[in-house]
Amino acid sequence: MRKFVMAAMAGILAGAVATTQIAGPLVAQEGERRTSVYEQLDLFGDIFERIRAQYVEDVDEAELIEAAINGMLTSLDPHSSYLSPKDANDMRVQTRGSFGGLGIEVTQEEGFVKVVSPIDDTPADAAGMEAGDFITHVDGESVLGLTLNQAVELMRGPVGSEIIITVVREGENEPFDVSIIRDTIKLTAVRTRAEGNTVVLRVTTFNDQTYPNLESGLAEAVEEIGGMDKVNGVVLDLRNNPGGLLTQAIKVSDAFLDAGEIVSTRGRDPQDGERYNANEGDLAMGKPVVVLINGGSASASEIVAGALQDHRRAIIVGTKSFGKGSVQTVMPLRGDGAMRLTTARYYTPSGRSIQALGVSPDIVVEQPRHRPDEENEAENDRPARTEADLRGSLDNDSLTEDERRQIEQERAAAEEAAKLRDDDYQLAYAIDLLRGLSALGNPAE
Repeated sequence: MRKFVMAAMAGILAGAVATTQIAGPLVAQEGERRTSVYEQLDLFGDIFERIRAQYVEDVDEAELIEAAINGMLTSLDPHSSYLSPKDANDMRVQTRGSFGGLGIEVTQEEGFVKVVSPIDDTPADAAGMEAGDFITHVDGESVLGLTLNQAVELMRGPVGSEIIITVVREGENEPFDVSIIRDTIKLTAVRTRAEGNTVVLRVTTFNDQTYPNLESGLAEAVEEIGGMDKVNGVVLDLRNNPGGLLTQAIKVSDAFLDAGEIVSTRGRDPQDGERYNANEGDLAMGKPVVVLINGGSASASEIVAGALQDHRRAIIVGTKSFGKGSVQTVMPLRGDGAMRLTTARYYTPSGRSIQALGVSPDIVVEQPRHRPDEENEAENDRPARTEADLRGSLDNDSLTEDERRQIEQERAAAEEAAKLRDDDYQLAYAIDLLRGLSALGNPAE
């Protein structure tokens, strides 16, 4: 027994020695790391003092520190940044749906400002700005080398004033200037209309108004069509939607799902991950859904598209989305400023990350850039001759007057829908797809 106790004590002693031998270098490494951090902070202080004392001109100390903080954050990724008290207040106003500016969502790529998407019915949209445009100059001043916040500050100005933006666009040989008149941007989060028996929900942004607008707009459109029984499907148009609030993306996804995961987020610590699930209740009552996306669909838009695609609740039509799969947390700071920090990546229900990859549509449909030339239009508009136009052709005696009238109404509706292709080919394709699905599901209709 004594031998056993002695052996156990020896084992404990040996374990203690081994632990000390392993922990010692780790403690030393941690101490060295802290010393290195403190040395770097001292270096920062030295540089700050030398700039303040020896720079060729007087410097604003507060601005200098803000620039250092912003540089630290922007070095991490394009979406982390420091928000001054004014910028933080502007962001809060924007999520409520009204703010002053041009009406474009931008990011930074290779030193230039890149347009994620223009916002519907804003000065930038009216001026013809497109997703994917690169802004190289603002009023003749280059944005190369500026931070994103600095470039955005250049584009701000009084409502009613003019700004000249120099744009580089894929497919154009030379940069060109775009004149935009600044205005107050009043966002309508969701615009709803009925196209025949199809409900079209155009979601322009994800702010506090998005889900309430979608819910009420869908109900109004269904009533206009004559009830859900008459509806053949829903088009959820997320094109050029730059995203917004994660909570609203979850609610919009939930609106068309009865159960299952919508999105999950994963940060540095696995324990900080979150999963968001759908609640029972489908506002569309199981009707087919087509989601439209393009290169300007980002962030919250991709959450919705990815969730509905993974659950096979919707057909995704259009072109590949932007690919912003990261989550930013806005953290208030002393002095009424804030810090926007990337804290997690989000994942669709199947576990895929959209970061830098985007959502790939089930059916790729490009939006034609240019309309046909006038000669082709004239040829297309020329009415075709049919059997009924031939002199002495036989009448169709198999139809009653009511049946004939119904056929003519259906033909007129189809021709009206076809006109939409000239204005918005992708939307027309989505509506035609729903009409085809409805015909297959209801052969009698």
